Amino acid sequence: MSQRNPPLLPVPGFQWLGLNIGIKDDTLDFGVVASERECTAAAVFTRNNFPGAPVIVGREFLKDGRLQAIAVVSKNANVATGARGLEHARSLSRWVGEQLGLPETLVLPSSTGVIGVLQPIKRIEQGCQKIRENLGSDTQALERFARAIMTTDRWPKWFCTRIGPATLVGVAKGAGMIEPNMATMLSYFVTDAELPAERLDPLLRKAVNRSFNRISIDSDTSTSDTVALLANGLAGPVDEAEFAEALNEGCTFLAKEIVRNGEGVTKTIELTVSGADSQEMAVRIGRSILNSPLVKTAFHGGDPNWGRIVMAVGKVFEHPVALDDLEIRFPTASGVLRLNSALVNAGTVDLTSLRTQLQSAEVQLEVSVGNGNHQETFWGCDLSQEFVAGNAFYTT
Repeated sequence: MSQRNPPLLPVPGFQWLGLNIGIKDDTLDFGVVASERECTAAAVFTRNNFPGAPVIVGREFLKDGRLQAIAVVSKNANVATGARGLEHARSLSRWVGEQLGLPETLVLPSSTGVIGVLQPIKRIEQGCQKIRENLGSDTQALERFARAIMTTDRWPKWFCTRIGPATLVGVAKGAGMIEPNMATMLSYFVTDAELPAERLDPLLRKAVNRSFNRISIDSDTSTSDTVALLANGLAGPVDEAEFAEALNEGCTFLAKEIVRNGEGVTKTIELTVSGADSQEMAVRIGRSILNSPLVKTAFHGGDPNWGRIVMAVGKVFEHPVALDDLEIRFPTASGVLRLNSALVNAGTVDLTSLRTQLQSAEVQLEVSVGNGNHQETFWGCDLSQEFVAGNAFYTT
């Protein structure tokens, strides 16, 4: 699989950088995005009970809905590092703020990488001294930022669009520790649209809920998840509905790219759960299917063992589904391939067509669980030998 990024667009008033400051051996490991003026801002953070120090500090700084810069350290998550970790996160914001002439509370700290290791704080302090001379507003600087925040990602990920006179750009990283409730996933959106902070927050949360909270690679919820949105207002007001549509599109695109770029991924799965009695029911069943190792390995091998999907639906004990109401559907070039218990009784289940369908690198399916009015779409992937090998020796 390869990247599908659109052409990059500069965002008026924003500058970017990506540097190597010695955290990684020779690749970019430190990124900054900064606005020339204070921004309204919103962010959504991990729900993990052990959030990283940058998340704790970031929540504090975002209380007023104002930011002007984001600083990202890659390869070290600054998680489970106690009081020293909190001090390091605050120091990062302070040092970046000093270089940009900003109070530390306007600089969102962010980190991703290995958990339980103190950051090389002297290297970070020295790296911050290089900020002013390396910031740039062109697309090359933006791409360097996108590459600097990567860890096990195979390619950088970004989204760009225009909303009337304004531009919206989103950048994301994420390849492992990806499970609904976001992922080890960092995503930053910036725009020159003028939007009040009290509107940014609900717009961002709604977009995140239907995108980043609907993906899964390995069912593990990261300690560092962050999605932030900064608006500097240089382009003036925009239509809120149009902006919301663009933000939803951007979040969905980046969420799907994170799955495609996942560790060891050879196949992506787009799953729609329909006919549910509630949104919660659809979400629980969707996650159960996509997070099942047996389902994921069957998809990896192209094995038409659709009974594993039946199992995954059935183990959602709090939302029982009648077997006669369960139907699994795969769209094909010649129509819809249907799988249900009635076809089993009739001896007409077409496993040959199903096997052919599962050879595709992008598999779509719908699981209908009844006659309810709720429907949710999710994105996941297979489970390969490459994923196991890469994570068995991640720190060694």
